[in-house]
Amino acid sequence: METTDEKATAAARDAEETGSPASADAGNKGDKPWFKRLSLTTWIFIALVLGVIAGVALQGAPDIADTYIKPFGTIFLNLIKMIVVPLVLFSIIAGVVSLDDVKKVGAIGGKTILFYLVTTAFAVTLGLVFANVMNVGANYTMPTSDLSYEPTDPPSFIDTIVNIFPSNFFQPMADATMLQVIVIAVVFGFGMIAAGKKAKPVIDICNALSDVCIAIMRGIILVAPFGVFGLICPVIANNGIDVLRPLLWLIVVAYVAMICQIALVYSGIIKVFARMSPLKFLKGEMPVMGFAFASASSVGTLPINMECTEKMGVSKEVTSFVLPLGATINMDGTAIYQGVCAIFIAQVFGIDLTVGQQLTIVMTAVLASIGTAGVPGSGMIMLAMVLQSVGLPVEGVALVAGVDRILDMMRTTVNVTGDAAVATCVDAMQKRAAARKAKKAAA
Repeated sequence: METTDEKATAAARDAEETGSPASADAGNKGDKPWFKRLSLTTWIFIALVLGVIAGVALQGAPDIADTYIKPFGTIFLNLIKMIVVPLVLFSIIAGVVSLDDVKKVGAIGGKTILFYLVTTAFAVTLGLVFANVMNVGANYTMPTSDLSYEPTDPPSFIDTIVNIFPSNFFQPMADATMLQVIVIAVVFGFGMIAAGKKAKPVIDICNALSDVCIAIMRGIILVAPFGVFGLICPVIANNGIDVLRPLLWLIVVAYVAMICQIALVYSGIIKVFARMSPLKFLKGEMPVMGFAFASASSVGTLPINMECTEKMGVSKEVTSFVLPLGATINMDGTAIYQGVCAIFIAQVFGIDLTVGQQLTIVMTAVLASIGTAGVPGSGMIMLAMVLQSVGLPVEGVALVAGVDRILDMMRTTVNVTGDAAVATCVDAMQKRAAARKAKKAAA
């Protein structure tokens, strides 16, 4: 055991190596300037609040926000998008290879898909329940202008399956087609396992590149507050409260349902399957939720989500597989949006939906969350699919288009929180299964 003098000497040596002042109070947070004592989470939320305030102040001159402030957010988001593809590719390859067992990959993949489907079903059901109970279409006056919305034809189920498998190694990376990138990573991971010892040099390179991507990601995350400010300010400056007022009740209902998805469904599965305190989980996810709200990009939030879940104890093997997959196909927040908007449009047009039709909405939204993965503007495409499935006028999408960005911010927050909740649960279940196996082997 170290003596007090030995500990003091070690502390002084560490302080000298890191360039910090060696003193008896070294390491005391009170010696740091106040701005260094604040966590990244705090800085992100400070930037969020300042962005909202600046946006309100610039409502009369939104061009200033677009010209001088938005570029900071765009640059930050571009940096995130730049690192996402190599991060996903090498992280998944490293994760698959580290499992070193096809059965393990199958077990994790099976649990992940099941969790994603069940949480999405809960999400759209919550959206329908709150939309009905809170009468989401109440007091809304149909605009006198003609509705105009040209829906994009959604891909068929067969096309979706075919499009998952790329015909070119480089094109999916250039286009950031994440499902195809994931397939490439999984295929190459299995190939390295099958090649055995001959693949060791390639595995070492992939592991090293994964570490490099993570190091770059951490550096980018340090400037997240500037990016958040640059992303949120132009949104508020351009939209203001005028665009919100006619659809304020729709926004309230959707936000309440989405908050309940986090507070009830995610907290519930974290408590039951991960056996973790929901408060601990939500506290660990705060930086992710703040960035997701400002950026409205699930894929863009992926690096921060991987960082935060690993800090909460989730293994790299699980985060590198479950989170990229979730960022692509898990859309719980979007599913809530489908349910709420479907009831809203039905009530506005004076159409009563039967229980059977609402069950159809649930099934369509769950399948559509996977079917439209990676498709630009997938939220609108999904909503059009849901409306068509129950015979509602697709033109109704135009009613909510004006506030889509405001809704997108919260639904992205729910999406990424759901990804982290599933990753945490799958990791805990895998660790318990490994512990039981080890105990049985030792007996």
